[in-house]
Amino acid sequence: MIVQLSGQIISKNPPEVIVEVAGIGYEILCPMSTFYQLGDTGGNVLLYTHLSIKEDSHTLFGFISKDEKSLFRELIRVNGVGPKVALAILSHLTVGSLIDCIGNEDADLLAKTPGIGKKTALKLIVELQDRLEKIEFSSAVMASNMAQNNINPNAKKALEALQSLGFKSKEASKMISAIDDQTLSTEELIRQALKNK
Repeated sequence: MIVQLSGQIISKNPPEVIVEVAGIGYEILCPMSTFYQLGDTGGNVLLYTHLSIKEDSHTLFGFISKDEKSLFRELIRVNGVGPKVALAILSHLTVGSLIDCIGNEDADLLAKTPGIGKKTALKLIVELQDRLEKIEFSSAVMASNMAQNNINPNAKKALEALQSLGFKSKEASKMISAIDDQTLSTEELIRQALKNK
């Protein structure tokens, strides 16, 4: 299994990039988010890769970050979503916005991806909600998601309390983030969240 490649960019032709590593040229398909972050031809690059093996082809997919690669792997685990569709999703949405999209159950935004209909978008949301909670994303992705959520220091405790009451993580997050008052205590946050439910 080829997990990463570090080498010189020989050519770029969206969504394909050719990277030379120790005299061997690797053809790698990348989402547009990665493609735009690559340097110019002749520059060096490190790509995290996923090798897809089928009867008639071996295809290498490359990503600028481990988070993108992790999300790609989760996407292709969903029945009916192949590597090309997963690549289209990651080209359409950034890692952070895809995580938000699934967490907020925004099927409409996901369905705007070419090749994804409303039915597939809903299927992706249902299947990925629990799985994405188990993945440890980089601190940069988590920081951007936390910045969008509540800044109240008691929010985390309230979130844990709601989860212990039986609410799913995403549902509890939604309940807490709906509260505008940043000064509430943990108990007040829980009470308010349950009222808004």
